[in-house]
Amino acid sequence: MLETIRELLRTHDMCVLATTAGDQPHCSLMAYVCDHAARHVYMVTFRDSVKFRNLSQNPAVSLLVDTRETHGKTRRGETRALTASGVYEPLSKPVERAEVTSRLLAAHPHLEVFLQSDAAEIIAVRLTSFLLMDGLTDATFHELP
Repeated sequence: MLETIRELLRTHDMCVLATTAGDQPHCSLMAYVCDHAARHVYMVTFRDSVKFRNLSQNPAVSLLVDTRETHGKTRRGETRALTASGVYEPLSKPVERAEVTSRLLAAHPHLEVFLQSDAAEIIAVRLTSFLLMDGLTDATFHELP
């Protein structure tokens, strides 16, 4: 089942990112890429955004990736929804930032102006667990070491 989860992450490129500060949750629709092992997810935001301020206060995040786009309205009972929990970790090496920026641009060319901004910051999330809902009732939880 873990490979099914990884494949879902690798074959999709949009998620909902949930962050919190204090007792205030905040959700954002985000374009993303993940590494091949599906252990890290990368997104971009502005440093002055609510989500980035939240990450600075509380690095714990949740991501939601689903298959509604591929299944459409007629097959909603077959939709898979993956909740991935993780921790925001700043990219510390310029080489790492350049590689992730290149991958984001390849997958999401519309982000070029955004990624070239001095105010942009890469969000790197180290994933710690997965909860896959397959349809309405079939749930699989997997914690990463």
